[in-house]
Amino acid sequence: MYRIIHPSKIIFGLNSAKNYSYPLKPLIITSNGAAKRGWLEYLGINDYELFDEVEPNPSMETVNEITSRFNFLSISTVIGIGGGSSLDVAKYVAFKMQKEKILIPTTFGSGSEVTRISVLKINGKKRSFHDDKMISDVAIIDPFFIKNTPFTIIKNSAVDACAQCTEAFDSKNSNDYTKFLCQKAFDILEDSILNETFEKLSLGSLISGLGFGNSSTTLGHALSYIYSNEGFSHGHALAFTTLAAHKYNHSIFYERFKKIIEKLDFTPIRISSSINEAAELILEDRKHLDNNPKVVSKNDIISILEKIDNKTFSEIESTHCIR
Repeated sequence: MYRIIHPSKIIFGLNSAKNYSYPLKPLIITSNGAAKRGWLEYLGINDYELFDEVEPNPSMETVNEITSRFNFLSISTVIGIGGGSSLDVAKYVAFKMQKEKILIPTTFGSGSEVTRISVLKINGKKRSFHDDKMISDVAIIDPFFIKNTPFTIIKNSAVDACAQCTEAFDSKNSNDYTKFLCQKAFDILEDSILNETFEKLSLGSLISGLGFGNSSTTLGHALSYIYSNEGFSHGHALAFTTLAAHKYNHSIFYERFKKIIEKLDFTPIRISSSINEAAELILEDRKHLDNNPKVVSKNDIISILEKIDNKTFSEIESTHCIR
């Protein structure tokens, strides 16, 4: 038996965020670049509270700071606008404050606007929190925000969406519904990246979020958090960790995913901490590993990390022979 959950209202289309009728006195949660990028002006909201200090890879301390600052004000709803970090903070704040949530992505990769997942740092380490009450009440996906987005952000977001839908397709928790969504999402994302029609990323990311949000990402994401903890962007880390995971899992997406990563041209990554300690930490991530299509041992993880560490994609291809 499978249970499917998604926002009660999903609004998609150019200028949809500009034309939406927002409630009075919302709390807007975003990053410090929102004002200079014109996002707040674009939304056209006049009477609101604002927190615009969400950092990349945000922490639970940020959530606590926001709730302590705004919890006693007359807030009607929480509006999250920005990348996955801003959306993850907004949905967790709304969850704690028991407010309705409107989520508006400006980068198209995390799918956070339609999932029940928030990723936050606890004591400097990334953790994913899952709860049905973190699903947005309204998700607004407006391709307007792809305009003038730097290519670095585009490629990191795009590979995030590709990693999520392909890992989720392979997940033991997948089903016919999620597999259909994940396959469709990857087809759209692949075409968008290889043919540089980036306006299609918004739709691919949305469908990817609906797919993986109702199944699970797997080994690639478990591996990626180690690199994110050391300062690599989430998408950059996934370019290597999901590729390695797809090789390990014999995924049907391996060759297609590899072609996308080669097109996006990421620089190699490595961790500075002990690989043995990193493997121990990854092994604790049962939310991802329990849904991986193959059982993963500590020795498997060590072997994968050793092959990722400071390798090029061609080296991973030629040396990644696990099991």
